[in-house]
Amino acid sequence: MEKANIINITEKTTSSIYQLTFNLVESIGVHDKNAHILSATFLIIATFILLLFLDYILRFFFNSIVTGFIKKSKNNWDDKLLENKVQIHLSRLILIAIAQQLLPYIFIGFPSFIDIITKLLGILMIFAIYGVANALLKTLRDILRSSKAFLDKPVDSYLQVLQIFLIFVVGTLIVSAVTGNSPWSFLVSLGAASAILMLVFKDTILGFVASIQVSANDSVRVGDWIEMPKYGVDGDILQINLNNVRVQNWDKTIVTIPTYTLLSDSFKNYRGMQESGGRRIKRSINIKISTIRYLSNEEIQELKKIALLAPYIEKREKEIKEYNEQNKVDPTVLVNGRRMTNIGLFRAYIKAYAVQNPDIHQQLTLLVRQLAPNEHGLPLELYMFTKGTQWSFFEDTMSDIFDHLFAAIKYFDLEVFELPASDDLRKHLNQKHSPSMLKP
Repeated sequence: MEKANIINITEKTTSSIYQLTFNLVESIGVHDKNAHILSATFLIIATFILLLFLDYILRFFFNSIVTGFIKKSKNNWDDKLLENKVQIHLSRLILIAIAQQLLPYIFIGFPSFIDIITKLLGILMIFAIYGVANALLKTLRDILRSSKAFLDKPVDSYLQVLQIFLIFVVGTLIVSAVTGNSPWSFLVSLGAASAILMLVFKDTILGFVASIQVSANDSVRVGDWIEMPKYGVDGDILQINLNNVRVQNWDKTIVTIPTYTLLSDSFKNYRGMQESGGRRIKRSINIKISTIRYLSNEEIQELKKIALLAPYIEKREKEIKEYNEQNKVDPTVLVNGRRMTNIGLFRAYIKAYAVQNPDIHQQLTLLVRQLAPNEHGLPLELYMFTKGTQWSFFEDTMSDIFDHLFAAIKYFDLEVFELPASDDLRKHLNQKHSPSMLKP
């Protein structure tokens, strides 16, 4: 009953304003059709001014009162509403809703004009609702981004899927509002064009499926270090969108690859290494094979002075002595029985050095092994993990270890294999042509 009274009052007020305007126009000498047009023009201008006034009031309310209240709040999530301008979209939505209620009664004397205004306001309302919904989705995305649980999830992909769905719904409703047909009839006719849509949105569909599978399988996250040599990717993932993945390489360049390549192509994810707390060292020292030999007792006693090696030498001496005595080995020929070699003690020294090194992870694999000999000598490989994954720490630790080993190798009367340098060639030529080498 109250709504009917409001409608009657609005209609009477509008009719009175229109009649007053019409009489005013006629009093200045304008009659009939021209007076009708001028009255309508005046009514449109007055309505426009009224809407501007209402818009100013709504903006003042949201920008001053609501914004001030949010800023005083201790919560962080409501600040995201201001950043995504939710209050502005809400003020527009309320203004259009008020206009939808008022304008049909204001222009009640112009039936043809009411139909145009109704359709226009309906379209504007659809856009306003989309604006509010889109702003709320962006706010939800920002809130989830700040949450630890969703920090490494492809939140942008989910947002883009919802945005595409909203745009599709908005497009369907606008077509329905303009044509006056049911949205279902538009959707039925759209089914015939599904093949074309599949072709146009192929990358989007593939990206959406990839995003879902990547998130479900937890195969890659934002912040992961991945490597895809085929696409020149070697760095951290900055963002996973519906259509592409942005990666910042170590040289600070940005590489963008399609999201579905995370499923169609193989890639290396270093997350397991980062979570383990250790980064692998896998590097060899090539020993010159001609320098490998048995050690004499005097040399062994001299190497016992190396604190890290002394316990190992004592243990090995006992084992070798017991074995040789049991098997009655002839000690005059060194190849008989068991003997200590310089390469064996050097390998034992490397392992002992790694075990006592505080920068080497002792709970992960720690090996010092020989690889197959080749034209560059005998590779003695260090296979171990640093106690940290940062690049600079890893490089410093590995360099410190090899600095020490290259300096210590001389104590074992071993040489690192090197291809002949210019100094080696000059030394050889000088020895060949020295006076002592010439025939009399």
